Amino acid sequence: MVKVLKMENLECAHCAEKMERKISKIEGVHSVSISFMAQKMILDCEDGDEKGILEKVREAVRSVEKDCVVK
Repeated sequence: MVKVLKMENLECAHCAEKMERKISKIEGVHSVSISFMAQKMILDCEDGDEKGILEKVREAVRSVEKDCVVK
């Protein structure tokens, strides 16, 4: 399943790179790409545990930038 998620308050491209590395290690995530300029994330993950995976993704994002929000 591929989802395009909006991001708010993403401060820099380096932080986006850190987030990508953390998110790619989450079980069930096939691939992730974050565009700092577009403030968007493209997430390819397994079907089934979508809510659990998205919560882990949000936690990973907050661990890098506490004010960044994934919608």
